[in-house]
Amino acid sequence: MAQRHDTSARPVVREVECKTLLNRGKLGYSINCYTGCEHACVYCYARFMQRFHPHPEPWGEFVDVKVNAAGALAKQLKRAEPGGVFVSSACDAWQPLERERRLTRACCRLLIEHGFKVNALTKSPLVLRDLDVFRPGLTRVGATITTLDAGLRRLWEPCASGVEERWGILESAKEAGLETAVMFGPLLPELSDGGESLEALFGRAAELGVDVVWVDAMNPRPRVWPAVGRLVRQQWPALHDRYARIFHHEPTREKYLAALRARVEKAARAAGIEDRLAGCP
Repeated sequence: MAQRHDTSARPVVREVECKTLLNRGKLGYSINCYTGCEHACVYCYARFMQRFHPHPEPWGEFVDVKVNAAGALAKQLKRAEPGGVFVSSACDAWQPLERERRLTRACCRLLIEHGFKVNALTKSPLVLRDLDVFRPGLTRVGATITTLDAGLRRLWEPCASGVEERWGILESAKEAGLETAVMFGPLLPELSDGGESLEALFGRAAELGVDVVWVDAMNPRPRVWPAVGRLVRQQWPALHDRYARIFHHEPTREKYLAALRARVEKAARAAGIEDRLAGCP
C-alpha cells in the first residue's frame, strides 16, 4: 500500500522536463507542476498516472518535478485564451516539495498576470504563502476535507495536513478577500458519509462563508481499489465487502450514490447553503 508509515521520510524525487503544462479538458484548463504526491492519500484517484509515468516506488513515495514548468507555461500563455485553471488535477500543487521548488507559485503568478483565474484546491496550508500572488476576482482558494475525525484523517491521508489547518486555509483566504471553496470528499462509506457527519461539515462551511461546495464519493478509477481494500480489511474488516460492492457492483454503487445525494442535499438545506452546492456525486 502507498501509505508511508514513516511520515517524515521524503519521497524519491526525479527532475523531468515537460513540453507543455497547460492542458484543456471538458471542464476548462488545468496544470500539474508535479507528477505524484507526497500526501500518499490511500484513496487518491491519480494513481492511474503510474500507467503513464512508471516508477518502482508505490504511489505516494515518488514525485516527478517538472523543472521547466513556468517556462513551458509562459510559452503557452502567449496564445491561450484566458479562462479558469484548476490547480491541480492530478497532484496537490502545494505539497511539501513546493515549499522549496516554488513552481506552483511561479505558475500562478503567470496565470494571473495573463488574466486567467486560478482555481486552487489543496490540503496544504502552504497555499497561504501565495496570498500575495493571488488576486480577488482571479483566484478561488479551495480546501479538500474528507472527514472531521482526526483519527480517520491520519489513516486515509497519512502525510497531509490536519483538518483544522484546512479550515484555516478557508478562513484566511476569505479574510484576504478571495473567493473560497471546499471539496468534501471522497466521503468514506459508513465512516464519514452519515447524516450527522454531513451536517457538521456543511455547518462549518456555512460558518466560514464558503462560496462554493463540492461533494465527491469514492472514485473507482484503476489502481484505487487495491489500496483502499487493504486499508479497509486491516482497520474495518466488517466493511470490506460493502466497500468492494460499492467499487465493483454497478447497481450497488448507483443505489449508494442516490442515497448519498439525498443526505448531502438535506445537510446543505439544513445549513442554509443549498444554493452553494455546485457538485454532488
